[in-house]
Amino acid sequence: MHIAIAGNIGSGKTTLTKMLAKRYGWEPRFESVEYNPYLQDFYNDMKRWSFNLQIYFLNTRFKDVVELSKTSKTIVQDRTIYEDAKIFAPNIHAMGNMTDRDFQTYSDLFELMMSLVKKPDLMIYLRSSIPNLVAQIQKRGREYEQSMQLDYLKGLNDRYEEWIGSYDGRLLVLDVDTLKFEENPKDFETITEKIDSLLFGLFPM
Repeated sequence: MHIAIAGNIGSGKTTLTKMLAKRYGWEPRFESVEYNPYLQDFYNDMKRWSFNLQIYFLNTRFKDVVELSKTSKTIVQDRTIYEDAKIFAPNIHAMGNMTDRDFQTYSDLFELMMSLVKKPDLMIYLRSSIPNLVAQIQKRGREYEQSMQLDYLKGLNDRYEEWIGSYDGRLLVLDVDTLKFEENPKDFETITEKIDSLLFGLFPM
């Protein structure tokens, strides 16, 4: 099976991926952050580096999806290929930081890729308010994220809500403003009970 975890920057995707991998014995797959050759440049000059960054992400995640389709293991994945195409690239384009030409090229490439793969068996969306995201971003203290603009983060959140509202696969939405799964074992248990019901219940959705 392929379990995917989606959510805005700072929503807790990596933490939940680790916890679910440990709980179920699933194999975790994490988003490459430290070794992304474009990320720091992007935050310093979005207009110059946006296309490069998004193509890098798209290529990396498509490789992951192809690999996932060939394994018999259950994989839990930190962030998905859909978020690049449905959230980050459109947001960058709308802000004027990616040209129409580059965005069209990117979108065409994404549609071609998606014609070759299937949706995850379960999409878990971590819904969060902006204040909660900001608090988490400050807490983890990644230097390149500290210069992030608030309107950029809000734009992403709006697009996440729009995308998840039309997502037509098996979906679990978690409110991480109230479900403090890292700190509260009962909250984590609530999440695993929902996952068990969706994937392993008598009448799985």
